Amino acid sequence: MTLTLNRTFLAISVSILLYGCGSTALVSTPIENIDTLPLKISELTDTQKKNWGHADLITDTIPGMSIDKAYAEIIGNKKGEKVIVAVLDSGMDLTHEDLVDVLWTNKGEIAGNNKDDDNNGYIDDIHGYNFLGESYNEQLEMARIVSKKIGDASLQAKAKSNLDKDYQKALQNKGQYEQILQAVQNADKEVKEHLGKDTYSKKDLTEIKAQDETMQRNVGILMQMLSIKDTIPEVLSELKDGIKHFTDQLNYNLNVDFDGRKIVGDDPYNFDDRGYGNGNPNNRVEDESHGTHVAGIIAAKRNNGLGANGVANNVEIMSIRAVPNGDEYDKDIALGIRYAVDNGAKIINGSFGKAFSPNAQWVYDALKYAADNDVIFVHAAGNSGEDLDDPNNPNFPNDQINNGPEMADNVITVGALASQYGSEMVATFSNYGLINVDIFAPGDDIYSTMPNNEYDFQGGTSMAAPAVAGVAALVRSYYPKLTASQVKAILLNSGLTTKSKVVVAGDSSKSMDFQKISKSGKMVNAYNALIMAEAVTRGKINL
Repeated sequence: MTLTLNRTFLAISVSILLYGCGSTALVSTPIENIDTLPLKISELTDTQKKNWGHADLITDTIPGMSIDKAYAEIIGNKKGEKVIVAVLDSGMDLTHEDLVDVLWTNKGEIAGNNKDDDNNGYIDDIHGYNFLGESYNEQLEMARIVSKKIGDASLQAKAKSNLDKDYQKALQNKGQYEQILQAVQNADKEVKEHLGKDTYSKKDLTEIKAQDETMQRNVGILMQMLSIKDTIPEVLSELKDGIKHFTDQLNYNLNVDFDGRKIVGDDPYNFDDRGYGNGNPNNRVEDESHGTHVAGIIAAKRNNGLGANGVANNVEIMSIRAVPNGDEYDKDIALGIRYAVDNGAKIINGSFGKAFSPNAQWVYDALKYAADNDVIFVHAAGNSGEDLDDPNNPNFPNDQINNGPEMADNVITVGALASQYGSEMVATFSNYGLINVDIFAPGDDIYSTMPNNEYDFQGGTSMAAPAVAGVAALVRSYYPKLTASQVKAILLNSGLTTKSKVVVAGDSSKSMDFQKISKSGKMVNAYNALIMAEAVTRGKINL
């Protein structure tokens, strides 16, 4: 994909005229304005925490995507076309109050009659399809490679080495979390008894006149925990979640003797073994919340008085259940992409990734199929805090091999931002890479939908990808004649950038130019994207 304009112009260092019937002149944000912004020193309010990804950097000094500004100043009451966005993920809560009105419905299928009414190859796929059957817990791909002896000796040796290291790390982390949990529980119990009440604040802790070393230690432990979370119950909840995470790793993800796929009934390494799964992509357990959270970021019904606002206001969500609690299978992802394309999706969000992909070609072929059919694929960059340009840090799926040329022009790989503008605005967990990451978007502590009509914060590049998918949906809704490659170019070239250095991987010794940690060197901006989309549509810019 080659642009006819130079990078300086596309960095929005000059104003672009734009929108509507010419009665209003909208101006994109110059880089100079961003680099002279005063850094925000006050804490985010509760309202800001729940909506920071939609904030405007200039107005709010928060590195959001200018979503609210775009609606107020550009979209207004304009009518766009419906855009189908496929959420290729874990199962999602199809009855959630904030999602039920934005679900894609297959009008050619009759629910519950156990027939493939529309002859698309899938039975009873009313709101999407479930490629996992009733399975949920799964191994990581490296555990499968070791247990099933997949691939050549070199691949098996690499998988075994990684597996052994990760198993020991999970074992160690689980033990540490258990020790911390026990210490916090003991300290919490003894401080409550000392104070004579069930709840207490930081102020209460500072006023304790500890006469013995045990109480001093208790106060010290709790004060340290309250520097991480606002309340001790939140601390305890997070510690328990951590223990469950590491326990799942040991019992399922890294366990070579576990086989979560056997209840599905197919051979996941035979691409021609089809007809598995079912038409119900709903989440199977409450902990299976990932797909629901992702869907809400894209499309939770806006301004309905409920918990969250999605980025896009004119979309239908197609649920494709293909990502288990463990690594996804290449076959499921490839077939899921093809299902989305064949059933009308214009954007596919893939908030998943893995380090080993023995059948990557199946997915590459599916991505090319999506490109050939004008469908955008938005992918999470991953949460290891690594440089993806290093051949030792692969993150599948991707759109090139060994840092070579892109095999398709429809894939957008997204890194994650945190809410604090400045040197620490790249989320500590986010992967990065001048070649392998395209752009950054809000992904740390994002508030969205959870199963059973709940809402909560989650963080990861898994949250940044749907933010970009939502912006892509806005552009495709209001400028439906733009192609997938044009929309990708618009998002990458209309984003905001900065000349400042940022910390990557949470390591202050790893300070890099923000413009050199992704291909675009930018953070996605809906306001500027709509401005550029108008200019492209009017022929002011050629892509």
